[in-house]
Amino acid sequence: MKTNAIKADVVLDAFGLICPMPIAKTCQAIKNMEVGQVLEVIADDEGIVEDMPSWCDTTGNEFLGITEEDGEFHALVRKRADEKEKCDRPPCN
Repeated sequence: MKTNAIKADVVLDAFGLICPMPIAKTCQAIKNMEVGQVLEVIADDEGIVEDMPSWCDTTGNEFLGITEEDGEFHALVRKRADEKEKCDRPPCN
């Protein structure tokens, strides 16, 4: 799926943050969003490539994909039902 065809409702700048902070900030942002909205996370920590799909799997949110260009990662996540949110311990690969 081409992530540039999906419009984000909220953009989170996680540039300069290292694991586990991009996922921790993602969790905080998702909590303030409505079900069905899309979050774009922009980061420069390559750990997000493995961490974001894993976090989505754990929390029940939908991982829409990730792109990378010149060390800048853009991950897209669609918020799913609140009852599946689990933000106690973000993964860190």
